[in-house]
Amino acid sequence: MADDATPKDEQTEPQEQPEATGADVPADEATEAAAAAVEDAAPEAEVAPEPEAAEEAPAPAAAEADAPAQPVAAGEPEAGAPAATPVPAAAEVDAPAAPAPEAAAEDGDDEDDEPAAPRVKPAIPGMDLQPDIVPEGMDPLARAEAEAEAEAEAAAAEAEAEDLDQPVAATIDLGASARYTATGKRKTAIARVILKPGTGAYTINGKPLDVFFPRATLQANIRQPLIAVGYEERMDVVATLTGGGVSAQAGALRHGVSRALLEADPNLRGELKRRGFLTRDSRAKERKKAGLKKARKRPQFSKR
Repeated sequence: MADDATPKDEQTEPQEQPEATGADVPADEATEAAAAAVEDAAPEAEVAPEPEAAEEAPAPAAAEADAPAQPVAAGEPEAGAPAATPVPAAAEVDAPAAPAPEAAAEDGDDEDDEPAAPRVKPAIPGMDLQPDIVPEGMDPLARAEAEAEAEAEAAAAEAEAEDLDQPVAATIDLGASARYTATGKRKTAIARVILKPGTGAYTINGKPLDVFFPRATLQANIRQPLIAVGYEERMDVVATLTGGGVSAQAGALRHGVSRALLEADPNLRGELKRRGFLTRDSRAKERKKAGLKKARKRPQFSKR
């Protein structure tokens, strides 16, 4: 019985485990054990305290990041290059900032107030050229002939205008008892005219010309026949006007003076007719018809 109890007790007792060696310990635990052994073997290194100024002063990189961007002055290293001599951060913060280029430019403008040169608009190329457009289907030779004819007509018109400006040679008897009468008409106006030697005065219905016809244009039209023959200051005009309006009466008076000049000198007919002084304007208002409101205006049609 005793023999049997002994092995039971030995079996129940915990077996002592052998110490772990490097081969049996896992890799992480082995690394930690080696680091602990090195720390125990080496004396603890004393850590030097950092200066207070270095703790208080911001790093140069941080100061430069917080400070506004400043232009790099001549002779200073660029931002990326290492500084030749270290400058304390406090000195960099306290140093006055260099003036910006825009501020310097403004100061220069105050000293030299010169006006800016005006902006010149560039000329458009070919602006002075005249377009030469030939209609489709037109012969260039025919076009050249048409242009030549147009130029000839323009030259003839200019020559005719110059001839019209020249006075017509007339031979009119200016005796003391000379009287030349005629009747002029335009539309519904009638002018009975008497020409006699004088100083160029106009008497119309007992009134001077500038009073009866205040408009300068009408006065010029009335004086045209006598100016054309060169007797504007050697004959007087006495006229009686009836009917028509102001413009029609002025035209009738010019027509009457022209006819009276024909009575004085029949050779003036060609020149006066070429100038249009003998043409009678026969236009008149058309009479009203029965059933119409005016000559041709009809009342509005109503179906019901």
